[in-house]
Amino acid sequence: MSGAPKKRFGQHFLHDQAVLERIVRTVNPKSDDLLIEIGPGRGALSRLLLPKLERLRVVEIDRDVIGPLRAACGQSDKLEIHMGDALAFDFAQFAEPGRPLRLVGNLPYNISTPLLFHLLDIAGQVRDMHFMLQKEVVDRICAEPGSDDYGRLTVSMAARAESVSLFDVGPEAFHPPPKVDSAVVRIRPRPAPFPLADLEAYEQLVAAAFNQRRKTLANGLKGLLSAAQIEAAGVAPGIRAEQLAPDAFARLADVWSRVRASAAGMVQG
Repeated sequence: MSGAPKKRFGQHFLHDQAVLERIVRTVNPKSDDLLIEIGPGRGALSRLLLPKLERLRVVEIDRDVIGPLRAACGQSDKLEIHMGDALAFDFAQFAEPGRPLRLVGNLPYNISTPLLFHLLDIAGQVRDMHFMLQKEVVDRICAEPGSDDYGRLTVSMAARAESVSLFDVGPEAFHPPPKVDSAVVRIRPRPAPFPLADLEAYEQLVAAAFNQRRKTLANGLKGLLSAAQIEAAGVAPGIRAEQLAPDAFARLADVWSRVRASAAGMVQG
């Protein structure tokens, strides 16, 4: 059958009408929104979005669904299809001055995390994102310090965006049903809500801290910061990474940046 779900693309087509309509109400598109749907598949969501927009752009990797997609959308000339891999696609090309992008989609779960960071690379040109993701990933994105779900993804996202879990969706809403629950998340890119001088240093330090998450910070950051330097950031060296809020990681990253700069100056001198 043309347009059948393909395992290699991680396709699970959403077909539950109540869920589809709830997504549209949540996104609440306005006619002049620069809305891009990622992975439209056979058009179940596209056909509901299209009447509300002057134009709907979609990015799809699977050529076999294009026929069903166009048919679902009534062959509308308001539908603009772009073939390509979302992980490599240049979404920024569609942004206009004063008109940031809005992104929506039922994302393949096997690429969802790298795709989020690919999109956050153009955060300044994105107003918001509404995505269906694996519930476990949404829980990790939106987790609070000290919870089992809190980790590197939570802290990395916190420096780039505000994320809210909106509602859960069961496997029966898809064809074929996935083996996991799903959830819809709203992600609004914004600058870090805490002082952050060096995002790259922040990322590297967070990765090191969560590499062995059960270790104390003093042990996990050994080779980067001493216990005294951790304390200088106002952080207790005996706690674990999963207990530390994102703003505290930013303070640690700031100390580490200054330590590295000082060491580099000494070497050059």
